Amino acid sequence: MTEPGAYGGPTALRIMLGVHLRRLREDAGVSRSDAGWAIRGSESKISRLELGRVGFKVRDVDDLLTLYKLDDPEERDRLLTLAREANNPGWWQRYDDLTPSWFHSYLGLEMAADLIRTFELQFVPGLLQTPEYARAVVQLGQQDQPLSRPEQDRLISLRMSRQEVLTRQRPARLWAVVDESVLRRPIGGVKVLRAQLVFLLEASRRHNVTLQIIPFEKGGYTATGGAFTLLRFNDSDLPDIVYIEHLTSAIYLDKRDELDTYAVTMDAVSITAAQPRETENLIRRAIEALDNY
Repeated sequence: MTEPGAYGGPTALRIMLGVHLRRLREDAGVSRSDAGWAIRGSESKISRLELGRVGFKVRDVDDLLTLYKLDDPEERDRLLTLAREANNPGWWQRYDDLTPSWFHSYLGLEMAADLIRTFELQFVPGLLQTPEYARAVVQLGQQDQPLSRPEQDRLISLRMSRQEVLTRQRPARLWAVVDESVLRRPIGGVKVLRAQLVFLLEASRRHNVTLQIIPFEKGGYTATGGAFTLLRFNDSDLPDIVYIEHLTSAIYLDKRDELDTYAVTMDAVSITAAQPRETENLIRRAIEALDNY
């Protein structure tokens, strides 16, 4: 098991701890109902704990480890430390007043990810956006209830902070596939889009970034359901997760058959897209079109 705190985010730590608790419960032959009774809770509470969807009380974890007859003192201390660290707030929680609750888990998972594969139809992926482009996207999403300039600034700060996952000491790998229409849609205006495309050129040259474009001439392709992100972690205790965002909610998929479907779809759009070595030419072509606009 990875040392507690290695990922620095409570979401991933909760999932890791939940995986271990489920394994210990199953090995001990204890039902979820009996486990819930032991911590003065319900079967559904145990289910939520094992899925890492709620915070942990150290007392509950201690009681469960006793119920599961975990006698190894070193392993017990490690899991209790994990429980304590899983309750620490993530840096992104200072933006909770501006971001929907269903997005909070994604921020923690993105921070913990080793590989982020994303498919986009409308916007440049958030991890590759410039501040000006990000502001235009934020404004598009807030037309019914416009945010103040300081509130917009905070959301843009959040997005820029997220991008540090690509530049930290152990950077995540990003593999993004976008439709060519993303390069042509003047979000924020021509000047903003041009600067964004220049930034994409630079970003695509990073060793840990793979950017592919699906050219218009390719016609249709497999991913008819819209944008999605597949997160993979450098730890066997953390399952792959698919994140799909909707207008007022998001879903997180981690069942094997669902993961396989989206992994196959991601592979398919990657095959349909132009090869990474062609990305620069496609972006330059889009920039030239803007210059002639």
